[in-house]
Amino acid sequence: MQNIKKKLVIVLLQWILLLFFLPGFLMATEFRVGTWKTAQTIQPFFYSRFLSPAIKSEVYSFTNPSDQKVALLAGSLDMCGTTIAHAIHSASRGQPVVLVAALCNKCSALVVRKGGEINTVKDLKAKRIGYVPGTMHEILLRDTLTRQGLSPGKDVRLTRVDFFDMGTALARGGIDAFLSGEPFPTIAVHQGYGRILSYPYYGESIGTINAGMLVKRKTIRENPALVYQLVVAHVRSTKYLMAHTDVWLKKAAEFGTPLPILKKAAGNMELAWDIDASFIQKTRALGERMQALRVIEKQPDYDKLFDLTFVKRIKKK
Repeated sequence: MQNIKKKLVIVLLQWILLLFFLPGFLMATEFRVGTWKTAQTIQPFFYSRFLSPAIKSEVYSFTNPSDQKVALLAGSLDMCGTTIAHAIHSASRGQPVVLVAALCNKCSALVVRKGGEINTVKDLKAKRIGYVPGTMHEILLRDTLTRQGLSPGKDVRLTRVDFFDMGTALARGGIDAFLSGEPFPTIAVHQGYGRILSYPYYGESIGTINAGMLVKRKTIRENPALVYQLVVAHVRSTKYLMAHTDVWLKKAAEFGTPLPILKKAAGNMELAWDIDASFIQKTRALGERMQALRVIEKQPDYDKLFDLTFVKRIKKK
């Protein structure tokens, strides 16, 4: 009789433990990831290939990093893409966001009308330049102008134009230039109305960093295994797509950009996952430029903004 009671107690304890840990287990087997439907932010669409069959990965597409971040903080996403500029901006305001992997590098270009009178950045004085406020491209544009002695607020006419409308505005003369991400610069060249004036990459400062993968600090603290599995899937997806360019671009073409244009743009797009000391140094340089341009009021705590635990663990394997 005593043995039966002991067995019943053990079974009861096992059920209690199961019920206690079951919610966390279920959460850990269904991931929700946000990204853009662009060639340079495509990796999350391949995560399912590199996760256990028991793990589900739901991908949600957004049109800007701000909406993704809001969904992340609200608990609707476990991880999302973001521009490094937006991550800096969010962290500078005390939001509990952490970068755990890179997403892409490069991807930007300053475009002017083909056959026009603009041959150097200095020729943009008094010209109308299309841009989207609050984006990485805005920071690159402002940085490019100031490097050439032009005041973004006084010497040029910054004109707010949606990314999808920049090409039309340039072709019809509504603007004289725009700084945007791929594939829009390549489309402008391909369709004959645009010309690449410059690629806004400055190796001694910001370099080619562009976007990364963001999680909440609370998620790392409470469920590091979930974050690790997502970063592993991200790394494997990135390496796979870099090694299989045809698969990468064919999938990206499903988002609406013709494959021939993506092939031309590929040289200005770089998928990424690694975050090293150089990446962090460039992020700090970007933050300094953002503060100098009064985009942010103060620098974030970069030690809190980055968590290299996961990429370092993967590198050791």
